[in-house]
Order: sequence, then structure tokens, then C-alpha cells
Amino acid sequence: MIKIFILHCCFFFMHLQVFGSGAAAQVITSEGTHGSYLTIQLGSALGAIFGMLVAQGVSGAHLNPVYSMSLCVLGRHPWTKLPLYSLSQLIGAFLGAGTVYLQYYDAIQAFTGGQLLVAGPNATAGIFSSYPAEHLSFWGGLVDQVVAAALFLLCCMALEDKRNGPLPDGLQPIVVGVLILTMGVSMGSNCGFPLNPARDLGPRLFTFIAGWGPEVFKAGGGWWWVPLVAPFVGGLLGTLTYELLIEAHHPNTSNEEQSPRRQQEVVELEEMELEEVVVDSGHNT
Repeated sequence: MIKIFILHCCFFFMHLQVFGSGAAAQVITSEGTHGSYLTIQLGSALGAIFGMLVAQGVSGAHLNPVYSMSLCVLGRHPWTKLPLYSLSQLIGAFLGAGTVYLQYYDAIQAFTGGQLLVAGPNATAGIFSSYPAEHLSFWGGLVDQVVAAALFLLCCMALEDKRNGPLPDGLQPIVVGVLILTMGVSMGSNCGFPLNPARDLGPRLFTFIAGWGPEVFKAGGGWWWVPLVAPFVGGLLGTLTYELLIEAHHPNTSNEEQSPRRQQEVVELEEMELEEVVVDSGHNT
């Protein structure tokens, strides 16, 4: 369990901030001269791919507490591990935010003139956590997060479904990265599609401590709890939708689903029966 805890910290350290927020810091502090909105999404997506590749061999690469909770609901993951997984994801995101801050400290100070702001033209808190766009209402943001998380988990359940065309070994991290990129380029303008409570809360706690202050929890009319709660609601909705409308309606393919070992046993049994027939025929001649 301790090894899994440390590993989660490491891959969240890589995925959530050093790549995702690092890309955002580069674009924002350079005022768009070193990247664009698309490069931010690419950084997040590629970071997810490498994070999964680092951790999948030990823990299955749980990138998101919503995903872990969904597997628990389906009985595919023990509930007893959920708190430790979630805590490790939160700590990893916090450490990743601190690393990006250290990397871009000089750039952030030069860009802001030493004043760490949550809103305005020189705001930098958005490098680390999500904040609603000026046009976004509270209910609009809530709907945005529920719908986005539902679609995300629905797609993740499809990738997990062995009867829905299993992916070749090693391809799943790449497909998840493409999924994150798709979400970013189609659903990112409202609030940055956080989708992940640990990815949002961990860096928000860091910015609260590092100098942005209590405004990180006050901005957007107390927006901070929406990306913390809504993804769980949307994730559960997406998971149940897939289970009820897709997975529950797979045809019975028990013969096709035999394990390779079982298939080999069947082949060997048939060969033995054939040999017996040949031997018996020889005795009868």
C-alpha cells in the first residue's frame, strides 16, 4: 500500500502539474508568445499518457478519484483503497503545483510584478486550478462539469469493457490521452474542464499557501467546490449510463470469452480424443 501511495504521488507529480500546469504557465507568463490554448491541452493530454505509463504496472494508473470511485461502485475496486488513492492523488497534485511554481517563479514574478492575482489581466492562479469564465453562471458551470465528467467516465468505461472490442496491450494510455485532448478542445472555454477533484483542489491549496491567499476560494462566487463535487455526480451518472445502456446489453459470448489458457486446454483435450480414436482404430485392424 505504501508503494502504491508513493507511486501515485509520482505520476500525479508528472501528469497534473509538471506537464499540464507547466504548459499553462509557459503560455500565460509569455503572454502567448510561447504556445497557445492548444499547447496547454496537448501538455495535459501527453502528461496523462506518460503518467499512466509510469503507474499502470503497479496500481492500474488511477488518474482520478472519480474514476476510482466508479470502479468501487461497480465492485471492481475495493472501497478500502479509495481513501488512500484519493489522498495520494491530492498530495501528488499539490507537490506538482509547487514544482511548477518553482520552475516558473521568475517568470510569474516578472509577469505579475510580484503581485499574485486570481482575476484580471495579470492573473496567474488559473495556471494551477480552474476558475469560471466571466460569461459563466453558477448553474452553467455546474451543468458543464456534470456533463463533461459524465462523458469522460462513459468513455473510460467503454475502454475498460473487454466485450466492447478490447484495445491492444499498451494502447489504452494513448487513447485516454486523446480523450483528454478531445475534452480540452471541445469543453474547455467555460472553466477549463477540471474533471478531476484532486487535480483542482491540491493546486488550489498550494496557491492559497503560496501567496494568492483566500481569494482562490472566494473567486467566482465560491466556485471552488463545483469542480470538487460536480465531477463525482457526473462520473457516477456516466458510469451508470454505460452499465445500463451498453454493458448490460452485450450478447452472451461465453464461448468467445474463454481465456487463452482455457482455449488451449480445449485444444489439448480434442487432440487427446483424436489420438485415442487413432489408437483404437489401430487395435481393431
